[in-house]
Amino acid sequence: MDGGFAMTSPAAPVDTTTEFFETIYADATGDASRVPWADERPHPALVRWLDVVAPSLIRCGGRVVVVGCGLGHDVQELHRRGYDVIGFDCSATAIDWARRIDPERAESYVHADLFDLPPGWTHRFDLVVEINTIQALGPDRRPEAMAAIAALVGRVGHLLVICRGDDVPAAPELGPPWPLTPTELLDLAAGVGLSPTGPIADFMDDEDPPVRRLRAAFAREAAT
Repeated sequence: MDGGFAMTSPAAPVDTTTEFFETIYADATGDASRVPWADERPHPALVRWLDVVAPSLIRCGGRVVVVGCGLGHDVQELHRRGYDVIGFDCSATAIDWARRIDPERAESYVHADLFDLPPGWTHRFDLVVEINTIQALGPDRRPEAMAAIAALVGRVGHLLVICRGDDVPAAPELGPPWPLTPTELLDLAAGVGLSPTGPIADFMDDEDPPVRRLRAAFAREAAT
């Protein structure tokens, strides 16, 4: 699940600011079922990619960052597989919650804003994992978000994106979330100098009802 708050009829566009996400986590008062996108497990599409593709791209012990890590289950999975991983989120409540879930690695969860990241993180990571953050921001904010995410990717690093997919661009009034078309995803990546390392995986997930997903890995154009 990645956003049961999706709208089904036209309305005023929702401004998904830091306050928007912080309010959802704070109002949940420790009950993950009240956070629409919290599944309390690593994302299945990430797990499959880690099983099949990652071993040929990312060395064991490589530095990984999870964008918008929420309660941290993707971070935990990456730790379990031997990666040197941190996760960050704009919600202080989410980070505190993740630290309580995983106290042995509390330092792996960082309160940070995607649009104001620590300078030391620039081009630092072998793998950047971005799941559902871009789709949670309005279409007009996507280029800025992708630029911030791409800045984390090391010179020979990779970016993994998993998001909702659709055949037509999302209308601003029908989100969040705002699914991406494959072309939109490719164009966003190209705009920040990233090229796909292979075809975009376009599939229906295991939710009930199933949701269309896109999954793609990218590398800097000089590294492909």
